[in-house]
Amino acid sequence: MRRIALPERPHWRRQAESLGFRFHTFDGEPYWDETAYYAFDRRQIEEDIEAPTEELHQMCLDLVARAVADEAMLKQLAIPEAYWDYVRDSWLSGQPHIYGRMDFGYDGTGPAKLYELNYDTPTSLYESAFFQWLWLEEQLAAGTLPAGADQFNSLQEQLIAVFGYLRERMPAPFYFASCRDSLEDRGTVDYLRDCAAQAGFDARWIAVEDIGASVDGRYTDLEHTVLPALFKLYPWEYMFREEFGPLLPRADTLIFEPPWKAILSNKGALPLLWELHPGHPNLLPAHFEAPGAELKPGWVRKPLFSREGANISLRKPDGETETVDGPYGDIPTIVQAFHPLPRFGDSYTLIGSWIVADNAAGIGIREDASLITKDSSRFLPHIFVD
Repeated sequence: MRRIALPERPHWRRQAESLGFRFHTFDGEPYWDETAYYAFDRRQIEEDIEAPTEELHQMCLDLVARAVADEAMLKQLAIPEAYWDYVRDSWLSGQPHIYGRMDFGYDGTGPAKLYELNYDTPTSLYESAFFQWLWLEEQLAAGTLPAGADQFNSLQEQLIAVFGYLRERMPAPFYFASCRDSLEDRGTVDYLRDCAAQAGFDARWIAVEDIGASVDGRYTDLEHTVLPALFKLYPWEYMFREEFGPLLPRADTLIFEPPWKAILSNKGALPLLWELHPGHPNLLPAHFEAPGAELKPGWVRKPLFSREGANISLRKPDGETETVDGPYGDIPTIVQAFHPLPRFGDSYTLIGSWIVADNAAGIGIREDASLITKDSSRFLPHIFVD
């Protein structure tokens, strides 16, 4: 695994804007960064990332099956009791899912270590599935990459295949929702909506803020049309707290990601996985933390529901600390053994490994000057060679 500098394509910003990638820069700082790329060999991809991703995914599905049958687990995960049956029924009825992302620390030499699961509202999909593939094709055509270079990336093909499967089995139209003012969320949702349209769906966008309820308790759009199917880039823990949340169990809307993803989008899944599989080479020791406990050296504290590094704090073995502020300060926490991200040059590198349905489908790479990956961390493309 190497980080290799490469001149950026002079037209990429114009190209990104024309293709709807309008969140390529945040506050004047690059989010998409193609001044370098990461190179792997085939063994590293297939044995150290792809195979563990699929194994861990099966372990996660087993965890869901255990959790829906164990109210103590659901309580540990802080899922409101009023929704336990809703979450359980979505699993027992076999409600399908679309995608998820695991975040790994990996330096090319040892087992990839699972940092967390992003199985409900993972972002960076557009740049992982589409824009870095476009970068690969253009750089290959320009002769600036090694001959025969490839990319671990079948995301788009697998997403369209999943939507094709769903198209034969569920009602239409299919609504895709994100918060009105989030460019990044809208970009992710528009990309998923386009994949669904390619599979034959009547795919429509709706702002989360514009979803209403009919007098008989069903979710509707602004024209009072009932939503038969809805993908929402909006976390389940928020949904459970919303005014219309109590309608969920009886609203007659098929929602993606399904309610059982509330178990896997929760940092509490990490200590539960460690409890079930102690010593697994791809897992880090983790446990639920008692309120007010002191964070010891060599551990990382994470709120159950935090995203993009918010409210995560770490204390290195030497006692040095690092913390990111955020809105999740009053949420129960877990602690996970400190395992530093690998450093390449001046940047710490995180690998996001994608699952589509139940298959490993590709990776996206983020960089930051800090050990904690945040929403502002840069995205870099990758290749692999034989």
